[in-house]
Amino acid sequence: MKSIVNILLVINIVAYFADQMLGLSGFMGLHFFASPFFHWFQPITYMFMHAGFMHIFFNMFALWMFGRFLEKAWGNQRFLIYYFVCGIGAAIVQEAGQLFGFIEPYATTIGASGAVYGILLAFGMTFPEERIFIFPIPIPIKAKYFVLIYVAIELLEGFGANDGVAHFAHLGGMLFGALLFIFWKSKTRTIHNVRKMKVTYNKVEKSQPYNYRYDYSTTTSSPTNTSSYTQNNSAEIDRILDKIRHSGYDKLTAEEKETLFNASKK
Repeated sequence: MKSIVNILLVINIVAYFADQMLGLSGFMGLHFFASPFFHWFQPITYMFMHAGFMHIFFNMFALWMFGRFLEKAWGNQRFLIYYFVCGIGAAIVQEAGQLFGFIEPYATTIGASGAVYGILLAFGMTFPEERIFIFPIPIPIKAKYFVLIYVAIELLEGFGANDGVAHFAHLGGMLFGALLFIFWKSKTRTIHNVRKMKVTYNKVEKSQPYNYRYDYSTTTSSPTNTSSYTQNNSAEIDRILDKIRHSGYDKLTAEEKETLFNASKK
């Protein structure tokens, strides 16, 4: 599959020139939901509209600079989901900011900045010890501190500045990105614990094989020993974990979820 980052770059650049020629921002930009100009698709399309060359240049540069590392670490599908969750989350927070009066009502929001700020956050959480440069700081700083600096700046300017920049959208992209990142991390930890439990259980069974006899007058079908049962159960858990890795937990059947849940309790 082709790089999602490259595809997003191309779409944004094409949309930018189309907007310059056709004036699409007024229709595809994000309007306040109480406005007669609001449409259901705008929380998505606004991400591909930009106010000018420098606006799209810095957004696309950050997308390319940090997004390619996340895509390589996460895979295409997860990165694409993360990007749109951050972008749509930024739109939700921006709308809430207008609703509660923190932002000028009926302002139109455009740009991929919300999704890009989510990517900055994810880079800092995924590679916290990586050192990067921030102008005008003359020395490299760790990515985790880079993220904290940007969060602080957006908070201060979101509540104190009136510069026409969608600071609440930036914070919204970071907020939704953090929530999704934590959710994925908790799921990964659960799967890791199940796999660790399974390996430990198998070691015990291999070191202490027990054979059982059954009274076939009262039992019609039973396993002959726990070793064969463990092997079958281990293979099934492996298959389910591989399915989660390729397709996600939501693609499991009810029986597979029950099998995984029962295994985690042993």
